[in-house]
Amino acid sequence: MTKRIVSIHAHPDDAEILAGGALALLAARGHALTIVTMTPGDKGSKTHGPDEIAQIRRNEARRAAALIGAGYQCAEFRDLAIFHDDPSRRRVVELLRQLEPDIVLTSSPVDYLCDHEATSLLVRDACFGAPAPNYHTGVENPAGPLAAIPHLYFMDAVGGVDREGRPVAPDFIVDVSGTFPMKRDMLAEHESQYAWLKAQHGMDNYLDTMERWTRACGRRAGFEFGEGFRHYKGHPYPDSPLLEELLQGLIRSLNIAAH
Repeated sequence: MTKRIVSIHAHPDDAEILAGGALALLAARGHALTIVTMTPGDKGSKTHGPDEIAQIRRNEARRAAALIGAGYQCAEFRDLAIFHDDPSRRRVVELLRQLEPDIVLTSSPVDYLCDHEATSLLVRDACFGAPAPNYHTGVENPAGPLAAIPHLYFMDAVGGVDREGRPVAPDFIVDVSGTFPMKRDMLAEHESQYAWLKAQHGMDNYLDTMERWTRACGRRAGFEFGEGFRHYKGHPYPDSPLLEELLQGLIRSLNIAAH
């Protein structure tokens, strides 16, 4: 049965770096995907103004998603201005109600950047609130509440480590060796980020850096390339292994307790 899967991360290129291979696998297996970025990456340039780079990056994200037949939406927060507060939560709840996901993939609750961590908290709590009919979003013609809390999974932190360089262990790793070329092609669509990531993050080549991270993750499970995920099972979120079932045959559990 086709499932609706929504990937929500902070900025254009985050989902491609951390989950592009798994998203390509899910698309190939016939599931309906939407990639959402919380911001349009409006601070991600030293040469373009915020409105100009935001439009460039929305277009890049849309092209990357289209390579696997996924939709793309931007929640239109702004870089370094994603906050875990009630108005923001209601915005994310409305988005979830419109998209009606069975599975939500989002950022790690511990990561190197405040936007990533705030996104994780907002999405976690929005998944809880989206089925609550009395939690109103305040928009004109709002979508109805979800039937149930969707399955929630955290992607790896960037580089697989927290702010202090300590490992953030996944529950399981997905073998993305077969879709790694597509993952690389998706990330390559984010061409505007080459100069920015070199200047701001010290990456000589963001594609090569992504490849090193994906190889290192896969090595932990005996795969050429891998992507790690954690299943959030806090009460009353669903704990059945839906994503693992959709990717059956390509999963290796690390036997780490769920978070």
